Amino acid sequence: MQIDCYISVRCGSEEALKKNIYSALELESVHATVNFHRIDDEEAARLGLKGSPSVFVNGQEIQPLEAGGFS
Repeated sequence: MQIDCYISVRCGSEEALKKNIYSALELESVHATVNFHRIDDEEAARLGLKGSPSVFVNGQEIQPLEAGGFS
């Protein structure tokens, strides 16, 4: 499993996100490669992200949001 997390440079949720992801993986006994990417608004727009954090599992966003978070 591949997990990619995209976080705005202004977002303060990285530590909580890491804790939640690693706790869930341990609880479910699942192995995953987890990457955390700190990105700016331009990169978020290029990737089409709508919020921060944006989490993708195997290339699929797990909670697509309509509300913005990068601008």
